[in-house]
Amino acid sequence: METDRREFLKTGAAGMAAVSAVAVAPCAASAQVAAFDFEMPRNMTLLNMRGAAGPRLGVKTTRGILDVAVAAAMYNLPAPVDTDDLIQNGMGGLLTRLVAAAANGSTILYLNEAGVQHAPLLTRPEKIIMMGFNYRRHAAETNTPIPANPIFFNKYNNALNHHEGTIKLPVSVAKNFDYEVELVVIFGRQCRDVSEADALDYVAGYCTGNDFSARDLQTLTSQFMIGKTHDGFAPLGPYLVTSDLVGDPNNLKLECRVNGEQRQDWNTNDMIFNCRQMISFASKMMTIKPGDILFTGTPHGVIFGKPPAQQVWLKPGDRIACSLEKLGELRFDLV
Repeated sequence: METDRREFLKTGAAGMAAVSAVAVAPCAASAQVAAFDFEMPRNMTLLNMRGAAGPRLGVKTTRGILDVAVAAAMYNLPAPVDTDDLIQNGMGGLLTRLVAAAANGSTILYLNEAGVQHAPLLTRPEKIIMMGFNYRRHAAETNTPIPANPIFFNKYNNALNHHEGTIKLPVSVAKNFDYEVELVVIFGRQCRDVSEADALDYVAGYCTGNDFSARDLQTLTSQFMIGKTHDGFAPLGPYLVTSDLVGDPNNLKLECRVNGEQRQDWNTNDMIFNCRQMISFASKMMTIKPGDILFTGTPHGVIFGKPPAQQVWLKPGDRIACSLEKLGELRFDLV
């Protein structure tokens, strides 16, 4: 299969030209989007793969990972370059058409997932919205009063990281490093002043995330930001699973392990503010754009919540694994 794929890429000059055009021109297909309307992706498990020109979109299938750029070149169809292009430009209909065309196509279109190198699941959201203290037992373990309204803060794009990535710990400015497994919402439609009843209609999909934190910096000032948005402090992945495949986001098991040891094990049904409530509240404060991200809070079990004598902070060499039901396991290393 890999030999066939290499041969296609080597000999198919016209195909490669088309792949190159897709890779460097995310909006090249935008003129054709109107025929399909502005659509969110549906019935798909998506990922970004590392490529020479940047992230490139893959679709997980029973045959392997569909390489969208190669399929687009083979079938001469427009297609999104990566997940940001897909969601921000409403190219769900175009991708659906391409996936259907490739369903019985050549094996050269499909990659063995074991050999895929993941790129950041998203790279250019306008906003990364973070939710604090959204589980009752987490609030209790940190001696935080149950909030009357959602507690939002922010991270920036420099914090975005990928499955099987690394976080270089900023040990020159911090020492108290901690994990926080979280359900992450990815928006697929512009969202402003929406009701709780309609809130989930604006969601493209969900993924596993970790709100990695430097607790000594988080508590240095009255704002959380400086302890939250160092480079690589927002790993996401391995997949973006479309919302129709997930169903109720507030009934998912979530876990975190450090070097194989279970640290967090709970369910999103215990959120203080559920996903509908958070989305509606946030949309009353700002216009949320397609491709924006919402981290929904972490359950109890963090190091920060332990008595001081039991706080053994994360260090270089530790390996973190986070999982959410239906969304897959996100793994990353600390260096």
